[in-house]
Amino acid sequence: MRWFETRGPVYPEDNYVVARTEELSDFVSRLKKGRYVVLFAPRQTGKTTLFRNALSTLEDERDTYFPIHLNFEGYVDSDADTFYRSLGKEIRKEIRKVFQKRRENPSDRLNSYLANAQITEPVSMREFFENLGNLLGDQQFVMIIDEFDSIPRDTLRGFLHSFRQIYLSGRERCPHSISIVGVKNITQLNYDRSISPFNIQDEFKLPNFTLEQVQELFSQYTDEVGQPFTPETIEAIYKQTAGQPVLVNQLAQILTEEMDIPKNEPITMEHFSEAHVQLLRGRSTNIEHLVANIRRDRRFEALLMKIAAYDEGVDFNLDSDIINELATYGVIAEGADGMCEIINPIYQYRIIRVFKPIVNGLEREYLPEDNRTEFQDYLTPDGQIQMAALLDNFRDFIARVGFKILQVPDTPQEYVGQHLLFAYLEQFVQSVGGTMYLEVPTGRGRMDILILHRNQKYIVETKIWGGDRRYQSGKSQLAAYVRSEGTEAGYYVVFDHRNAPEPRVETETIDGLTIRSYVIPVIQERPSG
Repeated sequence: MRWFETRGPVYPEDNYVVARTEELSDFVSRLKKGRYVVLFAPRQTGKTTLFRNALSTLEDERDTYFPIHLNFEGYVDSDADTFYRSLGKEIRKEIRKVFQKRRENPSDRLNSYLANAQITEPVSMREFFENLGNLLGDQQFVMIIDEFDSIPRDTLRGFLHSFRQIYLSGRERCPHSISIVGVKNITQLNYDRSISPFNIQDEFKLPNFTLEQVQELFSQYTDEVGQPFTPETIEAIYKQTAGQPVLVNQLAQILTEEMDIPKNEPITMEHFSEAHVQLLRGRSTNIEHLVANIRRDRRFEALLMKIAAYDEGVDFNLDSDIINELATYGVIAEGADGMCEIINPIYQYRIIRVFKPIVNGLEREYLPEDNRTEFQDYLTPDGQIQMAALLDNFRDFIARVGFKILQVPDTPQEYVGQHLLFAYLEQFVQSVGGTMYLEVPTGRGRMDILILHRNQKYIVETKIWGGDRRYQSGKSQLAAYVRSEGTEAGYYVVFDHRNAPEPRVETETIDGLTIRSYVIPVIQERPSG
């Protein structure tokens, strides 16, 4: 039986695989046309699987194409001399492997040339390919280079200039097509900041899975095993992952392999909620990459929180080093309106947890002194959450602690309210045995917290004060979202950082739904004396 793969390339004989037919056809078409293609995308998005399938497709037309695959990962600590000498050996080895796979022998002239040719620097590399092209005859030489980011920095400029010269030499050239595959783009690698010597490239973008592709992936499992995913479960997986390939496969792996759900039962939203919490709070290579990357620079926190919290958003400007880097790591992307968006709700949840202090020093003050049952006070006898009372207490908590919120460690004052609300609700949920996760229906400008407890859903939206017009329109947005989630009430928490804030608590009926709104002042400075 096949399985959902999360650790590397996928193979149809072993794994459930999204065919990506259109993307593969587009990529192969560019190779056949002789394009010099750059394929840069975050790790674990399916790059390796795509180019392996492309190599296989070209190999099916062996009379026309001669494709090889190189990997530069081993060169990360090499010098130029070592790189070029090893590169020559690797190319010759890969050429011989293709002949062996085809059960053919190279011509005597080609065999003699491969035995004696050397690559020592950019000029000899160009000469090597020119001679190789003549010896291959009518076959077009295609080269795909994986992990290109690891190329030694002192070789980068000459290497790219050489291939630019080859590309501009005419239609009959060798290599006919080159694909450079990696995480960082050419501009980021070109450390001297001059105009890229490889500005003849054709950039190929590999998108995340669509909802239809996720449905296709899971239908393969159902057809083979007989166990269906309910439609709302598939939609929830897509919504939370935004189609990020490894996250889709990881949730599927948890649901089909780790949870021991009987195969004669469908996989439901209740099962999804359990798997979702496991992914949100557990460890995985993809999440560890995310966490490591956003910890590289403390400036990332301010930018990511601004994207999540402010209606006006942040322009997706790749000329900004910070935005460019976060986009490279697959943390943010450009929205339909040209603004930055955090790529999916799972990432946003983990980002909040990364920047949230482990201990904020105020945990003992979450509840009033006369509270003796802790958070159980906010449950009805039949286990329903009294959300209004819970948030009333949070409002009172912010007032009780006053200037102490300015002492929360490692937290920008601008976002301390949202960090505290997240921590407060997370502790409540853990105390009462519920689950909590984020939704990002607009992609930016708001943080919607969903709490699940005893099959009931509670929605809390939070943002930073941006004026009365945005405050009022936010209520209607929340009402529309509450309706789409099939609930009857929503809670709206807005943090007011103005010098003269206007605290509010309002309960209104909007389009037949109950919306309870809070405007909570956030203290600006410690009182003198």
